[in-house]
Amino acid sequence: MTWLTWALLSALFAAATAILAKVGVAGVDANLATAVRTSVVVVFTWLLAFATRPPAGFQALPGKSWIFLVLSGLATGLSWLCYFHALQVGPASRVAPIDKLSVALVIVFSALFLGERLTWGKGIGGILIVAGAITIALE
Repeated sequence: MTWLTWALLSALFAAATAILAKVGVAGVDANLATAVRTSVVVVFTWLLAFATRPPAGFQALPGKSWIFLVLSGLATGLSWLCYFHALQVGPASRVAPIDKLSVALVIVFSALFLGERLTWGKGIGGILIVAGAITIALE
């Protein structure tokens, strides 16, 4: 499958996540709900990693990979905690678009930190994402 297929599937599952999480977080502590969700993700991804590993097993991760994957995991955890708290007190149809402002931030961060080209298309697309998220949030 191409990167686009994977990205579209990611968007589909992210949308399902928002709806399922909104129902699941109702009336419970948002941190506990995040812990349950995270535990399911941990078990599921380890099972998937073992089931799909290459015949030679797992290769050792370099130190740099460990550092950045751990930092990414911490950022993910913080994002999920904030997201669940926002879902608990706000409507999913307004929380999710604000959460997706991360797309515009990735465009900026990838140019600043990864040296990716910031094109007119990316710039205009990022501005439209921000405008759309603000429009929906202020509805």
